[in-house]
Amino acid sequence: MAAFNLTHSDPSTFILMGIPGLEAAHIWISIPFSMFYIISLLGNFTLLSVVGKEQTLHKPMYLLLCMLALTDIATPTFVVPKALGIFWFNLKGITLAGCLTQMFFLHMVSVMHSATLVTMAFDRYVAICNPLRYATILSNAQIAKLGLVCLLRAVLFILPLPLFMSQQPFCSNRIIPHTQCEYIAVVKMACGDITVTRTYSLVLGFVIMGFDLTLIALSYSLIIRAVLRISSKNAHQKALNTCTAHICVMLTYYTPSIFSNLTYRFGQDIAPHVHIILADLYLLIPPMLNPIIYGVRTKELRDKVGKYTCCRR
Repeated sequence: MAAFNLTHSDPSTFILMGIPGLEAAHIWISIPFSMFYIISLLGNFTLLSVVGKEQTLHKPMYLLLCMLALTDIATPTFVVPKALGIFWFNLKGITLAGCLTQMFFLHMVSVMHSATLVTMAFDRYVAICNPLRYATILSNAQIAKLGLVCLLRAVLFILPLPLFMSQQPFCSNRIIPHTQCEYIAVVKMACGDITVTRTYSLVLGFVIMGFDLTLIALSYSLIIRAVLRISSKNAHQKALNTCTAHICVMLTYYTPSIFSNLTYRFGQDIAPHVHIILADLYLLIPPMLNPIIYGVRTKELRDKVGKYTCCRR
């Protein structure tokens, strides 16, 4: 395939190199990228469509699933089109404003995703441990308010990062060895004092991961304790099925996230292309798997999806 090399020496432009060392394989790498993205869009839009059409699914649990689906649509959408432009047409140039904008939305959606998982854990805690007050504590209106709080938290936490970076002088060599303007990749391009930015990003990472994971762990420890006390076998199984789906989704999100961050900070001996592929897979795999996990593990949702997708005579 012919490549249109539209990169140039404009000092206001960064150059995203894609996956250095694997340039010859860019076309082949683009195939799984495209497939993961298409499957992710199909799965998450199907979930949104089914929940939107079915009045019986207009419940807090499914509204939270819709919030998760929206973040799962946004996450790869901020990465894949640009990555495919690099792989297919050699469109490597990106302006400083474009780079900082991509960085902001990538990390903002990630924080929003984490907050949604915390809210989902709280939802299951109330549903299982305090079912008589569930409708009072978590109405649809309350879920909408919690969603707004999650969004505001994400914006307020992440906005300082691009603002700090916009004030930095950048080195003349503006080549970013990545497919995306990830914060760690961009901050390496700065030539000024980045102590404040680095400190803020480290504290932010520990606060968000630490706080969110602690709340999730607390919720599920209380849920497991309550489930073990349930005498009814059917109720016991139903609670376990719901919790299993949530735990699977959380593992697919937090495990690669933590692993990717650890390899970036402490895996100096790991080849750069491995870092980049891990970072990309972290943004591609969970959004693809989440609707599949919920579709398989949640009977009510599975039945409704089947109603709309199966051929009827």
